[in-house]
This record gives sequence, structure tokens and C-alpha cells, in this order.
Amino acid sequence: MKKKDIEYFRNLLNDRLEELLSHGDDTVSGMTVPKENFPDPTDRASLETDRNFMLRIRDREHKLIKKVKKALQRIENGSFGICDSCGEPIAIKRLKARPVTTQCIECKTKEEWPGKRILRPSQLPIMTPLRGCAKF
Repeated sequence: MKKKDIEYFRNLLNDRLEELLSHGDDTVSGMTVPKENFPDPTDRASLETDRNFMLRIRDREHKLIKKVKKALQRIENGSFGICDSCGEPIAIKRLKARPVTTQCIECKTKEEWPGKRILRPSQLPIMTPLRGCAKF
């Protein structure tokens, strides 16, 4: 991978990391605001639902922060853009779509669909009715 590509991804990942960390700070400061007193249980339930939703989002962002940090480490040690499974270079187009990826598209596809094969409509088996079945 070219140096300009490495710098592009380093800057992209650093910007993403800063953005994610600032979201986490906003959530913590929002949670420390004194609790409001709701006389209506429905309003209280709505607030709790919103908080739980926000915490789930932040949990996902926390996991993404870990992936971004690992990607930055791979940039530093020179293994960024190399597939962990097959050792081949990962396409720049894929890295632009998902800079934290560790696998090329072929290996990721195999991982997601082990033992499965995607068939075109022309390759699907022809289904015939079973003997003795009533015709509709």
C-alpha cells in the first residue's frame, strides 16, 4: 500500500476515534444530570427506554473504538490492509467502506456463509409436487 493511502487511513481513523470519544463524553454528562420526577409512569418508562437505547448505541460505539484502535496499531506495525485469513492485500475500495476490516471480501464472505453456496435462479432445483398430493 502506498504511503499516501496509509496517511489517508490514519487520518480517517484518528478523526473517527475523536468523534466516537466525544459522543461517549456527551452520554456520560447527559446521564449525570439530576433525575426528573415524573408523576406519570408512561413518561418515566419512555425516559428509561430512551436511556437504554442510548446505552446500547454507546456500547456499539465502544466496540467500534476498540476496532479503530486496533486498526491504528496495524498501521503502525505495517500489517494494515493485509487480510488476516489469506495474507492477500485488502482492496482499497473495501478499506474505504470499512477501514477497521481485517479480512478481504472473499474471506469475509466465506466466514459469513460457511458451507453455503449462493445460487442463481437458473441454478435452483426444479420443485415437483409429491405423489399423492392434492392439486390446487
